Amino acid sequence: MTLPPSAQGDVQALPHGIFVIDTGFHRPCFDASYLIVENGRAAYVDTGTNHARPRLLAALTVAGVTPEDVDWLIVTHVHLDHAGGAGLLMQSLPNAKLVVHSRGARHMIDPTALFEGARAVYGEAEMARSYGTLVPVAAERVVATHDEMTLQLAGRTLRFLDTPGHARHHHVIWDERSRGFFTGDAFGLSYREFDVDGRPWMLPTSTPVQFDPEPLKASVRRMLGLAPERMYLTHYGCVGDVARLGEVLLEQIDAMVALAEGCHGSGPERHAELKRRLARLYLDRVRVQGCRIADDKVLELLAMDLELNAQGLEVWLDRAKTA
Repeated sequence: MTLPPSAQGDVQALPHGIFVIDTGFHRPCFDASYLIVENGRAAYVDTGTNHARPRLLAALTVAGVTPEDVDWLIVTHVHLDHAGGAGLLMQSLPNAKLVVHSRGARHMIDPTALFEGARAVYGEAEMARSYGTLVPVAAERVVATHDEMTLQLAGRTLRFLDTPGHARHHHVIWDERSRGFFTGDAFGLSYREFDVDGRPWMLPTSTPVQFDPEPLKASVRRMLGLAPERMYLTHYGCVGDVARLGEVLLEQIDAMVALAEGCHGSGPERHAELKRRLARLYLDRVRVQGCRIADDKVLELLAMDLELNAQGLEVWLDRAKTA
């Protein structure tokens, strides 16, 4: 599903009082934040990195609200492309509470361990370039969620479901008004470059360090059980055709697991072999989609996911060996 033409700059208006904001992370239409507006009150879902703050604040003007009108800043999980900018943005939202999974709350209050864990994955230079310094959030401004918890946004109910598999600190948000989920990474990735005739392409994400395929599949099935009409993906945008995409996602999780289990050895050789196998898998799926983008361009667009998915699958393989 291509995004609608009603846009102003980096902000695009969707139905049901929802705005998608391109955070500018990595490339255009790669990383989204959402703004939900209901009766003059507002909530963000996911923030991108610190560098996204000007875009997120500008979106309030597009939506006809002010920073004082924001009641909730919700992060689906604490990975930095989703929550890295939360602390800095909270400084501009005097009335907002930060809403985060109970397993991730401590990392928003004291982001030291979160920063160090990300630095181990991305390296010092990338942390400085893409993320900046993480800003803590005062404990009294943090709301930790539990499964089936609900919040109200000016009478609009937002319902939280615990969705492990990508990360243990992951929840999704069910919005009955739009019959849609704000999915973070629990319903995979769908980049607009691979759309063909309005049909989205789907890719699971196994980013380190907590990927676990069986809980992830259970989370996908739980979402599908509510018969959603649309999914609001952080990567990227609103997609329909949910039942088909869910089946594609479940099948590809199994394919990635089988591929990983077929890689033997350890260290750099296993990592390189796993990346080669993933690249072949993704190229095959892009061609099944009917996408005509050249192979080298496809691999360029998927370079970050190839690397992180390989790392996450390796962590999962090694954890399974010691279980």
